[in-house]
Amino acid sequence: MFTPIVLSMCLSQAVFAPDANKAHRVIETQSHLKHAPTVQVHLRPIELRRNASWRAGACPEQEVTLTDSDFGPGTYVVQAGFEEGESLGAIYTVPEVEFPIRIDRMEVMFATSNATVTTTTKWSVTVWDGSPMQGLPVASFASDGEIIPHLVMPPGTTGTILQVVVDPDDAEQIYIYNDSGTNTYSVTFAIEEHNSPGSPCLTAPPSYANAFPCTDTSGLQFPGENLINAVDGTLCVCGSGWFTFASFPSICTPSGDWVLRSAYTPVNCSGDIAACCFEDESCLELTPIECTSFGGEIGDPGSTCTSTSCLSGQGACCIESTDSCVQFDESQCNTVGGVYMGEGTNCGSTECFPDGACCLPTGSCIGPVSPSDCETVDGTFMGNDTNCATQSCPQPTGACCGDGWCLDITESDCNAVAGQWAGGQTTCDSVDCSGCSEDINGDGNINVTDLLMVVSDWGLSDSQADIDGSGIVDLPDLLAIIGAWGPCE
Repeated sequence: MFTPIVLSMCLSQAVFAPDANKAHRVIETQSHLKHAPTVQVHLRPIELRRNASWRAGACPEQEVTLTDSDFGPGTYVVQAGFEEGESLGAIYTVPEVEFPIRIDRMEVMFATSNATVTTTTKWSVTVWDGSPMQGLPVASFASDGEIIPHLVMPPGTTGTILQVVVDPDDAEQIYIYNDSGTNTYSVTFAIEEHNSPGSPCLTAPPSYANAFPCTDTSGLQFPGENLINAVDGTLCVCGSGWFTFASFPSICTPSGDWVLRSAYTPVNCSGDIAACCFEDESCLELTPIECTSFGGEIGDPGSTCTSTSCLSGQGACCIESTDSCVQFDESQCNTVGGVYMGEGTNCGSTECFPDGACCLPTGSCIGPVSPSDCETVDGTFMGNDTNCATQSCPQPTGACCGDGWCLDITESDCNAVAGQWAGGQTTCDSVDCSGCSEDINGDGNINVTDLLMVVSDWGLSDSQADIDGSGIVDLPDLLAIIGAWGPCE
């Protein structure tokens, strides 16, 4: 299908850039082109989603390409068998954090080889969210010779870069929202009409009368990202439709990557600055997009290089015998008998052996103790370097019985309202505020039956026989029965 021709050439450049009114594009020419005709441009009627408020984004433009060509004078492979109606293209991967993106520029190289006539090529370019096989077309430009110029090249061996630029001040922009979910976009150029088409799959377009797309000479490096849309025909053995070079028959596959490139701008550069770790284990504090652009790995939002270790597998290792900290991996830390604080932790922000005040459920305070010791007694660790002299521990609540009412409040509040406090961690649902809690069976008398119920539940923690609400049935409950012996009043 392809008849590659290797040549060295001098290049001219045609640049298309719509102004804010979408009125004209200016073709800038160099070398052999003698003048720059002015033409009008418009977008094909493929619906675009727009948001003019994004036009002035401060994000840096990102250029993407598969070829190692610098698009300057040099040696290229002209794919002289490229048929009328076929398309070439490339799939570009974009970091997910950068979406949505605005497409700014699409460029491709065409060339003639020993052409004996002036060639006119009708072309188009399409931008896709994802790939043509799985994504959606977002926008398309097509030459018509009036609004968008056809590619016109003089006789001889020469090359032209088609550079399609969208004016950033134009209200109509091309945005990719990553609806495909593939973190990619594609740019494809098509030859809509050759200068002299030949007969597809029977006779190749004559190289002396046509311009063709180019590939580089360094060999095919990206078979899964280079694209071709092949035409159909009776004797077309390569297949038809969209293919990557990896899925295209090898006898039909070009020998290099398309000389094609694009540029995009992330719409939103906002994002919390965080620690960004690089392969050399260095760290910079950057936004997520900046970090990704520089090839780093962003940390948690708000993290800093002081609090982040970029050393692979390493973290803070606390050495109790010397009361010090070193950056070790877990194995090294265990070897020296240290306490490994976790991968990515940093000695600069790690307190190895904290101690401080510990508030108990009873409202009292002990310490200084370690967090683990405080947890053992069901306490609440109040922080490193705190102490009981300055720490006000929260007081427990309990049932407070009044004249026909009950509230779950602290003892001091209960005393302030002249109530009878049933003890810490009791509740109004668990106490009898009738004034006769010793009448366990509720028969109106405090007698041997109630006494035997205390003996029966002795040592239990959840029992109605826990008269004083201490959390256990014990001697004070027995003494309460004896002290209130008689009719319940």
